[in-house]
Amino acid sequence: MIDISISGLVKEFEVGKRILDGLSFQVDQGERVGLLGKNGAGKTTLFKILTGELDHDEGQVSIAPGKGLGLISQIPVYPPDYTVEDVLQTAFHKLQAMEDEMAQLTRQMEGDSDPALLKRYGALSSAFEAAGGYDTETERNKVCNGLDIPPDMRAQRFASLSGGEKTRVNLARLILEDTDILLLDEPTNHLDLHATEWLEEYLDRYKGTVLAISHDRWFLDRVVRRVIEIHEGKAEFYGGNYSFYVEEKERRYQERLKQYEKEQAKIEQLETAAERLRVWAYSGNDKIFKRAQSMEKRIERMRTTGKPKKDRRLDLKFGEREFRGDEVLTIKGLEKGFDGRTLFSGVDLEVVGGERIALLGDNGTGKSTFLKLIMGEALPDGGKLRMGPTVKIGYLPQIIHFAHPERNLVDTMIYDQDCSTQTARNRLGAFNFRGEDVFKPVSALSGGEQSRLRLCMLMDEKINLLILDEPTNHLDIDSREWIEEAVEDYEGNLLFVSHDRYFIDRFATRVWMLENGGITDFRGTYREFTAARERSGSGRPVKEESISPTRAAPREEKKKRPGGTKELEKQVNAAEREVARAEERMYELEQEIEAASSNYLQLQELYERRQVLEDEIAALYRKWEALAAELEEAQA
Repeated sequence: MIDISISGLVKEFEVGKRILDGLSFQVDQGERVGLLGKNGAGKTTLFKILTGELDHDEGQVSIAPGKGLGLISQIPVYPPDYTVEDVLQTAFHKLQAMEDEMAQLTRQMEGDSDPALLKRYGALSSAFEAAGGYDTETERNKVCNGLDIPPDMRAQRFASLSGGEKTRVNLARLILEDTDILLLDEPTNHLDLHATEWLEEYLDRYKGTVLAISHDRWFLDRVVRRVIEIHEGKAEFYGGNYSFYVEEKERRYQERLKQYEKEQAKIEQLETAAERLRVWAYSGNDKIFKRAQSMEKRIERMRTTGKPKKDRRLDLKFGEREFRGDEVLTIKGLEKGFDGRTLFSGVDLEVVGGERIALLGDNGTGKSTFLKLIMGEALPDGGKLRMGPTVKIGYLPQIIHFAHPERNLVDTMIYDQDCSTQTARNRLGAFNFRGEDVFKPVSALSGGEQSRLRLCMLMDEKINLLILDEPTNHLDIDSREWIEEAVEDYEGNLLFVSHDRYFIDRFATRVWMLENGGITDFRGTYREFTAARERSGSGRPVKEESISPTRAAPREEKKKRPGGTKELEKQVNAAEREVARAEERMYELEQEIEAASSNYLQLQELYERRQVLEDEIAALYRKWEALAAELEEAQA
């Protein structure tokens, strides 16, 4: 059964600039689909169209009748006095209506023995129990524990919560509501590792349909089974999780590049043949001239195939300072509290050169505070912290601040980095700040853009201890990969806080888990760390074508043909007709390929047919050219 059907969807916000341009796909019941695409590709626009928040210009959008659809990023407006508990309770409005009717029937039956009332009450009671009406409190507590919504938050007014807290509560409400179709727009953005893992486990058990936009690559690998990428307003399909998508996209790019290069070689070959035919046609042979024109038209059709594009990888490298000695950081008996609550105490750690450490822990355990102690931005309540004498720190905080947010990007780089205007623009361009964007004030940038600008400035500093606090938090997948490439080449010490498990798994050689007022020190990768904690309890086959390419007969020594030039003319005309028919078939096939641009499996089959037909046409041209040359010689 199809839950979501999109056909020929078109949406434009500026005349002539279509963000969605004939988008078509369907999602079957129970599918887990990841929706990918560059920022601005139209992913969130599509979600707003699905929920009815936006109208579309053309096409059709269908949701299966009777299916409830919930969007995580869309936070409903509640009465100002609603507490978090009241918001969560709205998930049970159907059960509440049944319970109210049962209470009314109970009062009616006290003075009325009508059997119809008793029958109705029995039916309602059975339905109420089957829908989990007697277990709502247990279910609510389970979901709140999983998503880190403690009792004190449940008593707060919903309007007083932060954006991240509202998102978590709304996610809990939708889960409790048991929505049939979940639209997840960056669902892990405001969740810590514990809550994210709980959500993944929930989705694994969830029986409904999931369509997810996410930059969390680990989440996509765990949850989705199919990927739809929006590219230039249309859908491209990948039958696997995110890791499969990355490999398959690269494979398709290489295949398109190879096909493009073959076409360019074919164009060069045809251009040579067309030029030769034009030379022959100067003798007044109109038929040869027409064949030259036909060949040139085919060349023009082939020129419409553009060279496949690939995102340019940026040459990003942190400036590094030479490190002398083994000592980087020594911590003894470190203790810190906040508002009368001890965050951690008795922490003893030592860091030596070359280590890459992930500092992990749930929200509120004190990770950012721990980094501030290392940076000297906060003082400990007890214990000592000593930095190596040659250590130079580079720091990317979670919340970015600029001393002069009114300055534009170029001036910010010039003043802070003491560089020329051209150098500033070159560095900004490397981080995808181009054109008029570099003259925006820093205050006008989004959180992700501000992180990118700060990283751009950090790249030029000579450092040997790089500290990153949630470096990928507001970045899309492309930007995350840029940072990862820069970190990959960096050879100094690395200490980072992150909820991005893909990033953690790639770089951590040591894990510090901040929990229960202390730090668990594990020497090993993130996968080894999670495995240790678990142990401790804490495509279609190619069909062989039945038609083989037509091969030209081997050239024989010239001998006089029976029938003279008339027989030769007949053979040349017959060869021309064969070429014309083959060219027509090629034109029709090219139309089919264009129509199937978003259906990869069909494209594979069509490309194979085109290869066979190209070989056949090449052989027919060789045969025709040989006959035409022989006729020209006979007529001379």
